[in-house]
Amino acid sequence: MKVVFHDDFYQHYTSDPASLEGRMEAIVEVISPDVEFVNAESASGAEIAAAHTESHVKYVRNSGLYPIAALAAGGAIQAARIGLDEPAFGLIRPPGHHASADSAWGFCYFNNMAIALLALQREALIGKALILDIDLHFGDGTVNILGTKDWVKVYNPMERTRGEYVREVGHILSAVDLDIIGLSAGFDHHIDDWGGLLATEDYFAIAALVSQAARACGAGCFAVLEGGYNHEVLGHNVAALIEGLSS
Repeated sequence: MKVVFHDDFYQHYTSDPASLEGRMEAIVEVISPDVEFVNAESASGAEIAAAHTESHVKYVRNSGLYPIAALAAGGAIQAARIGLDEPAFGLIRPPGHHASADSAWGFCYFNNMAIALLALQREALIGKALILDIDLHFGDGTVNILGTKDWVKVYNPMERTRGEYVREVGHILSAVDLDIIGLSAGFDHHIDDWGGLLATEDYFAIAALVSQAARACGAGCFAVLEGGYNHEVLGHNVAALIEGLSS
């Protein structure tokens, strides 16, 4: 599988858990034997402006985080483009699903998923899309930007047991008719992370359901990294998801 990445994502750019030293290294160490890395390129100003207000972009610039946030957004666009032809993963940070049009919180600055799908939609590469957000936390920013668009549906499963969670994902993905599925891949729901719910094999199962649903309707699929903060298990969880998307 192609994995969009850049060495700049190793940067410890803030003091928050998404930026901690060793987080990206923990993932790369596990997945590198089995994937093909693609160098990320920054999103353009126009691509970012399609999702965010001028005042919010100015805020990110003034914070000194524009270069790394734009690089993450660009990596998401690349993963989505690749995903039209084959499953792809955006190994990017900062994460994005708490970034709304004019504000952001939760370690996010630009909404990578929204920017990616808006880029494809504006270029008429997709007509209908579905976003599945499996992070521990509700993706409020993605809903803020895309929730009123009639061409995209956003789902944040909230079930409280492993079995119910995976079954709900299957229900969401059943009989879909669309052009692309975007997976906001947060791994903080893991039993050894903040959420304490999902096992490593559940990430394989969820991603396999995404892959199967995409194939069934002739759609593309891709994932981008959101949360996940236990470095000891994070790489293995990402590897399980990548394997499931490839199945």
